[in-house]
Amino acid sequence: MKITILAVGKVKERFYREAVEEFVKRLGRYCKLEIIEVADEKTPDGAGASLERQIVEKEGARLCKYLKEDAWICALAIEGKVMDSLEFSAQMEQLGIAGISHIQFVIGGSLGLAENILKRADFKLSFSKMTFPHQLMRVILLEQIYRGYRIMMKEPYHK
Repeated sequence: MKITILAVGKVKERFYREAVEEFVKRLGRYCKLEIIEVADEKTPDGAGASLERQIVEKEGARLCKYLKEDAWICALAIEGKVMDSLEFSAQMEQLGIAGISHIQFVIGGSLGLAENILKRADFKLSFSKMTFPHQLMRVILLEQIYRGYRIMMKEPYHK
């Protein structure tokens, strides 16, 4: 299975980068993993709804360039479905059984994802109603993908 993470912005903090690198290394035995980062837009303090919409649309246009027609698209969105780790693992396993060979996870910028990305998504996934830093969200997603594979393979890790 090929897994692509499309994300707005770079991971700037060293400790987040190290965590991302660790999970990329661990996932190498389970899937072909690719992380694509697109530039984020600076949001000025006090930006109005119109400017925020423009920013989200610009970031969305950058992400759209990388969406593949043959991929199963999962948008990370606060309004998405909340799953536990076992359900998430089962979802990934079912996609493989169904012949899906490429999953693309999409992480938006600080203002979220553009409407066209959300409409294009095959599934919307929420990790929580809470707000997380986007750099941390990448680590959390990678950890859950890794956990999902360990569960599928009936290997120790998930408790």
